[in-house]
Amino acid sequence: MARQYPADLLAAMLADDPGRPRLTWYDDEPGPTVGERIELSAKVLGNWVNKAGNLLQDDLAAGPGTTVGLDLPTHWRACYWALAAWGVGASVVIGGDVLDADVLVTADPGRARAHAGDAVLVSLPALARSHPDAADAGGAIDEARELSTHGDQFVSLADPEAADLALSDSGHDTAYGSLVTTQQEWGAAPRVALNGSLGEVLRQSLSAWAGRGSVVLSRGVAPNAARRLESEGVTVTPGEVG
Repeated sequence: MARQYPADLLAAMLADDPGRPRLTWYDDEPGPTVGERIELSAKVLGNWVNKAGNLLQDDLAAGPGTTVGLDLPTHWRACYWALAAWGVGASVVIGGDVLDADVLVTADPGRARAHAGDAVLVSLPALARSHPDAADAGGAIDEARELSTHGDQFVSLADPEAADLALSDSGHDTAYGSLVTTQQEWGAAPRVALNGSLGEVLRQSLSAWAGRGSVVLSRGVAPNAARRLESEGVTVTPGEVG
């Protein structure tokens, strides 16, 4: 089987069935977004990824050699930012070294303000139109306000090499050539339930999509987990990871 990169997976999902749900999100974490459910088809997920990719490439000159720190919880927004960073050929950093990245994508205005490089301030609520504390984030880009101004189509100006760093997760490094793996035991077109650390969720999501499948992603503890998994047609439950 030919080596696959994250951008190849997104292209395959769009060619296969652009309207099919590929990422379903549940927020069970206590707070202002508890109870949210969001379903993203391949087309909608692709739009988010492409807009974020255009922002990274056009506004922040990100590409191979650039490190993009994801200072975000396990969340649907973290997924499209990771895919966008991989789309421009950058290296995604999470965990201990995240604040040292060239570009910091964060939900924390204080960390955005203190970051020495470029920063993007992310609003987690699904319908946010601006971050309520954007004025406290220094010169950080307010994602909720600015992302919609970027195009839905994306063309990468430079592709990564197989040996280039794709993901650094608390010191554990993965190259582009080994980032996307398949899980044969999941079967064809698996519907995979994920809840755990961001790094492992990203890897498992790539595996699900590589198998022409989809992901049901959540954070927190669901009060009706078994019923939810049944209603969502989940076929694989790796369990809480990381």
